[in-house]
Amino acid sequence: MEVEGARETRLAAVLLAWYDRHARDLPWRVGPAARAGGERPDPYRVWLSEVMLQQTTVAAVRGRYAAFLARWPRVEALAAAPEADIMAAWAGLGYYARARNLIACARAVARDHAGRFPDSEEGLRGLPGIGAYTAAAIAAIAFDRPATVVDGNVERVMARLHAVETPLPEAKPQLTGLAARLTPMARSGDYAQAVMDLGATICTPRAPVCGLCPWRADCAARRAGIAETLPRKAEKAAKPVRRGFVWLALRRDGAVLVETRPASGLLGGMLALPSGPWGEGAPEGVPPLAADWRDLGVEVRHTFTHFHLRLALAGARVAAAPGDFRPAAEAGPAMPTVMRKALRLGLAAMDAGGD
Repeated sequence: MEVEGARETRLAAVLLAWYDRHARDLPWRVGPAARAGGERPDPYRVWLSEVMLQQTTVAAVRGRYAAFLARWPRVEALAAAPEADIMAAWAGLGYYARARNLIACARAVARDHAGRFPDSEEGLRGLPGIGAYTAAAIAAIAFDRPATVVDGNVERVMARLHAVETPLPEAKPQLTGLAARLTPMARSGDYAQAVMDLGATICTPRAPVCGLCPWRADCAARRAGIAETLPRKAEKAAKPVRRGFVWLALRRDGAVLVETRPASGLLGGMLALPSGPWGEGAPEGVPPLAADWRDLGVEVRHTFTHFHLRLALAGARVAAAPGDFRPAAEAGPAMPTVMRKALRLGLAAMDAGGD
């Protein structure tokens, strides 16, 4: 029987050997071969990728990450950029509070840290928008600190490796503790990425490829035949439905009326079509200007983390009118997804109706 700590050391070494052969090629990653050759990750790039990847897929982020880097290659450039430009570039990635935190963090690093990210979890946690997970990820990946990085992939791997049947989120502290015991002092950044790669490519939510897993001999859930059922999750309460109105004012030259939403709150600081308040009762609100408004007969549907949204859409063609009018082709890409849906559906309905 292995002595205390020997099993964890062996498992970490086995996983790192697997990672050396099978690491994913990601645009923000310094791979194990390059790292062994002395190349070190840029903390700015690591931070940017981690913020973008929260609640988003690698596939969705790849192109957007490259575009951000091309436009703002250093944290000082991002810190100096107009907020509206950054929010527009973020449009479509969702969870827009991340974009506001991105701006605040970049400015804090440039202003208070001479453009250098702190190299410890504690120092990183002092920056705007950086929580426990992101601080651990940057500390490990960028600075090789022995930080325990726990995302959804890592939770799944730990739950299966140790056959933890306690449902999430109750199991989070236990899974974090198990992950911490495995985190090695050396090559901590490679190890953190290795566990995430294992969860993303082998120990997947459905149909895990256990036969290719470097930890298959040690996996308690595989031995018990319950790997695919873990981690357990507590039942979620049904999401409430909120309703509201959106107004599409279309000028004769094809420009549409837009507004910038308040900095705080949902979709804060984003370009949007004018809309009324969102609530669980009947939609209401005051149109943004006097016009011959009509119900366009379409409903915009969108789901946020905590609720479903249903927006009734009213449209009007207007002549010269006060307000911020922009070409639809220019405004649409700068809007969050729900507003792009509203713009697309509204324009189609107005064309179909001959308005």
